[in-house]
Amino acid sequence: MSERPGAVQLPLDLPFSTALGRDDLIVHGGNETAVQWLARWPDWPGQALALVGPPASGKTHLSAVWSSDVGATVVLPAALSNALVPALAGGPVLIEDADAVGDEEAFFHLINLMREEGGSLLLTARAAPARWPLTLPDLRSRLGAVPVASLGLPDEATLVALIAKLLADRQLSLEARLLDWVVTRIDRTPAAARNLVAALDRESLSAGGRLGPAVVRRVVAMLEPAGPASDAP
Repeated sequence: MSERPGAVQLPLDLPFSTALGRDDLIVHGGNETAVQWLARWPDWPGQALALVGPPASGKTHLSAVWSSDVGATVVLPAALSNALVPALAGGPVLIEDADAVGDEEAFFHLINLMREEGGSLLLTARAAPARWPLTLPDLRSRLGAVPVASLGLPDEATLVALIAKLLADRQLSLEARLLDWVVTRIDRTPAAARNLVAALDRESLSAGGRLGPAVVRRVVAMLEPAGPASDAP
């Protein structure tokens, strides 16, 4: 695989520093195809790629690595306009939450310009372009031809690594046996991992920074009351 993007990491909208670099990415079965698509840049059919997945599935991290690697211009959905489009000609462009773009005519012109000028366009969204609420038929047709790279959910081993990484971002850690236990007690989704780590962080403040079994049992009982807490190691 090329030296361009790597894997994926869960982004958190909380007041601490989340690592979003290449070395912080985790490749797993749910994102490997997306990683391979990004590594094919700039050889994307139609000069565009849609990166789609549920909230907290890793779109922000993966697109951030790609953007940094290729020197992309990041455009906010609300900022896209016909006046801006010419300035984007020929270069790589990233639009996150692209399904929220309001100026459909400018969006259509941007896609055409990328094809004509040899630029590239990475779009992120929760759903594939075919499901976006578009009203401009020409834009719907153009986006319908854009290849889609979907992000799926991690397996159990990857979820353990992901929780450990999110804890490390907050300068926290759990013993291996506790990590293995909590993974069996929460939903196997990046969002569940995010909620768990945020709750553990809050509880650690009142526990002097320690995340022992009692604290972990209490947090898991609040988030996922799926059986007797005495099951915890």
